[in-house]
Amino acid sequence: MSQLPINNVLPQLLSAVEQQSQVILKAAPGAGKSTHFPLKLLEQHQGAGKIIMLEPRRLAAKSIANYIAQQKGENVGESVGYRIKGETKSSSHTKLEIVTEGILTRMIQSDPELSDVDVLLFDEFHERSLHADTALALSLEIQAALRDDLTLVVMSATLDDEALRALLPEAIYIESQGRAYPVEHQYRALTPNERLPAVMSAQIEGLMANQSGSLLAFLPGVGAIKQVESLLNDSARLGVDVDIYPLYGALDFKQQQLAIAPSAKGRRKIVLATNIAETSLTIEGIRMVVDSGLERVAKFDLTTGITQLEQQRIAQSSAEQRSGRAGRLEPGVCVRLYSESQLMQQPVVPNPDILHSDLAPLAMELLNWGAHEPSELQWLDLPPPAAMNQAFGLLCTLGLIDDARRLTSMGKQAYQLGLEPRLASMLLQAKSHGEKSLMSAIVAAALIEEVERNVVDLAHSLHRLQTGRHDRQALVKKRIDVLARKLSTKVNIPSMTDADIGLALALGYPDRVAQRRSAQTQDYRLANGHGAQFYDESLFIDQDYVVAVDVMRIAGRASVIQAACSVDIKALEQQSPSLFIWHERVDWSEAKGRLVAEKQQLLGNLLIARESLPEPDSSQMSQALLSYVQRKGLEVLDWNAHTEQLYQRVLCAIDWLPEQNWPLMEKQSLIDDIESWLLPYLNGVNSVKQLSRVNVSEALLARLGWPLNQQLDEWVPQAIVLPTGRAQHLHYQQGKEPMLSVRMQEMYGEPQSPTVALGKIAVVIELLSPAHRPLQVTKDLAGFWSGSYREVQKEMKGRYPKHVWPDDPAQHQATTKTKRQLGH
Repeated sequence: MSQLPINNVLPQLLSAVEQQSQVILKAAPGAGKSTHFPLKLLEQHQGAGKIIMLEPRRLAAKSIANYIAQQKGENVGESVGYRIKGETKSSSHTKLEIVTEGILTRMIQSDPELSDVDVLLFDEFHERSLHADTALALSLEIQAALRDDLTLVVMSATLDDEALRALLPEAIYIESQGRAYPVEHQYRALTPNERLPAVMSAQIEGLMANQSGSLLAFLPGVGAIKQVESLLNDSARLGVDVDIYPLYGALDFKQQQLAIAPSAKGRRKIVLATNIAETSLTIEGIRMVVDSGLERVAKFDLTTGITQLEQQRIAQSSAEQRSGRAGRLEPGVCVRLYSESQLMQQPVVPNPDILHSDLAPLAMELLNWGAHEPSELQWLDLPPPAAMNQAFGLLCTLGLIDDARRLTSMGKQAYQLGLEPRLASMLLQAKSHGEKSLMSAIVAAALIEEVERNVVDLAHSLHRLQTGRHDRQALVKKRIDVLARKLSTKVNIPSMTDADIGLALALGYPDRVAQRRSAQTQDYRLANGHGAQFYDESLFIDQDYVVAVDVMRIAGRASVIQAACSVDIKALEQQSPSLFIWHERVDWSEAKGRLVAEKQQLLGNLLIARESLPEPDSSQMSQALLSYVQRKGLEVLDWNAHTEQLYQRVLCAIDWLPEQNWPLMEKQSLIDDIESWLLPYLNGVNSVKQLSRVNVSEALLARLGWPLNQQLDEWVPQAIVLPTGRAQHLHYQQGKEPMLSVRMQEMYGEPQSPTVALGKIAVVIELLSPAHRPLQVTKDLAGFWSGSYREVQKEMKGRYPKHVWPDDPAQHQATTKTKRQLGH
């Protein structure tokens, strides 16, 4: 312990915690900030309150608590304890408690003064989870308004120093330099034709053959872990003294413990891990790391309400964390399966969860705290307004908040349950439907929280639970008991049916009720309007409706339903009639080639049933045609060349004369407000084909109104009169000057270029030869006559000798005739 780098700053650090209200600690991996510092702080602390340390991951929280307790010669639960979801080991004697993120937020909400807490330690804050950012924002308000004696310590190996110092300007900043032991870095980038599992397994085999100790490999996901594990199990190069362990978040806790426990005497281990092993965990005997440089990140899509799983390169700070695992207990080596230049191209720190997560849980936390807008608190990164609006919308749909964004009675009860908003809403709605519905919802919630890997149909999970074969049998039953006690009921698991579970799920996931697109496909349309599919074509073969509880989109692929249950749509209508609406629809059917009038039953965007209506009247017909134009675009009208030129003239006039009171004329505005200007011109139009009769130009002029429709011809005329007395059309296009194409002889005698828009805009003149070929383009006619005209005259006299090419065109009479016709 004396060799730990944290010892170099420990006196300063301990003094700062006792005397200052805010401390920022930056300490390299392996320095001892997560273990040795809390231990020494506990030994020194004389206050009556606790030290609470926030740890992002459950495995790390339990491991650190066990380690510190061992250092004190105690059992966990005495002076050192922990609290994680579903498990607590602490007592009235506990002075240092390590908690996971959701637990700390709940502690703050239940006791806003944190009356029995003296110090809050935020460990591994660089991970910037949603809960950590929320807990820090709430803690800062507590400190400012209620507890100026509360001490906050933010710790990490890789902090965004500038942003954190801006948020905590009064904080003491302390940095612990150097790792406990040096780490040698090697770079081995993959070529385009190489696949990660093969290269990773080869590098592991080579290191294990040439180095002593155990190895930790970082892979992007469970699939890659299993592929590498399979390759290593088949390898003849690994010694018989080597054990292989996977390590990821969804793994059973006992298996996680095996991965991080010391190897038996005379044996070595290979740990294949996701980024769960990046921070806090010390795996005994590790002195080799192989880093893929990749991670999988879940990003919430606001438009679909679906989480997209993206594989991406890790940030520089994550690479530093990973390599630090090799230098915790002795000098080590880290092989990076990417180049040094690739690493330097990555951001220094990863994007925080708050910028790409579903913010519905955060919205519930804020509303329960009494903050209606995130801006009422201090944040490192303010939650995006669009994401917050989407979150509030979902909470309103679930009945947890009202239109004024206040928690409803059910919303307050839902918060107290401590569940994800959808599950809480499902349970409370089910309770109002009766005991059987509540029991079904409790079982459904437990099956979702303790989901079986690779089991998509939750009905299968229910059957496995009922027959004692569920992968997480004990955990599911424990969770059912906990929820049943919270809701003052008992659950008879054997009595549950697939239909019961499906109806319960629809209460919490009404927007995820999905309808099969056709009998020959596994593609479904969700009530929210988006599409998803099952990968396994054997699933739900005879089911037209399912509730898609878990929908994931993997980058570059369609959205995939990963957990679902069938639902009887008729039974759902009886249970939740408010989800279904009837409305009348009159619209043009392209398939039938006629107007269709019908009454439709909808669940969100799903068409459930339809009934024919009598023949529509003229008003309904006009509305249907307007809807058709809105859907297909203005091009289905007789939008001819004349109409387009009128439209371009109007757009140009708006740009050149913005001081005039023009109506909105962009095409989208015309479509959005189509009834106001097109409806009066639909009299007698009874079909899509007859839309071609509509005088669109007249309708557009009518939209301008008087006097603009009269002044348009004055300000941006359709044509100008040439010196010959002939009217010639101008060509208009938004963003360009108007153009006049005319034979040069017809412009003789015109000293200056004409203008439009009250003299603001000069007309560009395209001067043509007698054969109507371009000779010159100019908007300075006077300059052309006195300048480059001479060269044009010389050339054209020889090519068109029958036509007039005067020496002084500005003073010559314009003409359309040849010399002979003029009598020359």
